[in-house]
Amino acid sequence: MIKIEAIVREERLEDVKSALQAIEVRGITVSQVMGCGTTMGYVQQVRGRKVNVNLLPKVKFEIVVSTEEWANKTIKAIEEAARTGQPGDGKIFCYPIDRAVRIRTGEEGVEAIQPRTPVIEGEEG
Repeated sequence: MIKIEAIVREERLEDVKSALQAIEVRGITVSQVMGCGTTMGYVQQVRGRKVNVNLLPKVKFEIVVSTEEWANKTIKAIEEAARTGQPGDGKIFCYPIDRAVRIRTGEEGVEAIQPRTPVIEGEEG
């Protein structure tokens, strides 16, 4: 299993979500974050004074996929959806996952991250 973290521009949120849905990636976590890359932000004029703006608002996607193939498809989809060609487009990081547990059922490994058929109250699943 592989965890993918992508930090992208806020305005690319819907584009990245749509790209992930198009390749049927399920189970994403999205957070609003602040950060700076190698450019360390920019200088802006505020009321006649120069102000260093070095923490910029970004969106962070966290996704866990089952295989290297899925990781490559996911990374490609994020790259294409998030790229503007300008500084500040973001970064993608990948980490190996040793263990995953679905709290509700106790399932572990790949079974813990795979979509399940929803259980309707009163029905056996």
